[in-house]
Amino acid sequence: MRQIVLDTETTGLEHKLGHRVVEIAAVEICNRQLTGNHFHHYLNPERESDEGALQVHGLTRAFLQDKPKFREVAKEFLDFIFESELIIHNAPFDIGFLNHELGLQEMSTVDAYCAQITDTLRMAKDLHPGKRNNLDALCERYKIDNSKRTLHGALLDAELLAEVYLAMTRGQESLLMDLDSVNTPGNKTACDVSNLSLQILSATNEELKLHHCQLEKIQQESNDQCIWTTLNQNQDSK
Repeated sequence: MRQIVLDTETTGLEHKLGHRVVEIAAVEICNRQLTGNHFHHYLNPERESDEGALQVHGLTRAFLQDKPKFREVAKEFLDFIFESELIIHNAPFDIGFLNHELGLQEMSTVDAYCAQITDTLRMAKDLHPGKRNNLDALCERYKIDNSKRTLHGALLDAELLAEVYLAMTRGQESLLMDLDSVNTPGNKTACDVSNLSLQILSATNEELKLHHCQLEKIQQESNDQCIWTTLNQNQDSK
């Protein structure tokens, strides 16, 4: 399945209070490789950002004034994520804002366009209970260089999260590689059995008697449907 790692920046913490998306970014993963294909836009939120949000992303209203509004990029965004798996850190936050933006345009929610949504924060909490699991902590834990992250930026954060996700799921990659090596038709090794000496141990009379008694019991309890008895009868008739 095609995977899209997504991140947003917003004017505040609560879309229910009228806060809007100011930046949206999504990077593509195919076959566990970043393809370089991405979607990225700064957006004019048509309102001021909270002071706390400005300290996080630094995107002022003056900078965003000439940027497109969400409705102008909505179709391009939905086409980019269509039928993919979305990978998001703290997915309820970003999905809540995106659904709010789509709702303002009387469009369906995100889950109507993508195949599934994976929350890497939930994954990280399951893998590392009781530890810090924000993006910076995960980059440090998985030895991913985040030195350029002086401010939060949706595109950089999506790229870092993609690397974190691939690191967190590296065991799954090994399993898939092992399965591929087993199931690849051209990867079979010939085995020479010409020099093997196989010892055949025949059942004793006592073992044959016990086996026959067991088959009779199964035959009786299964209303004459014991497959081994049927096979023996067919063999005897040949």
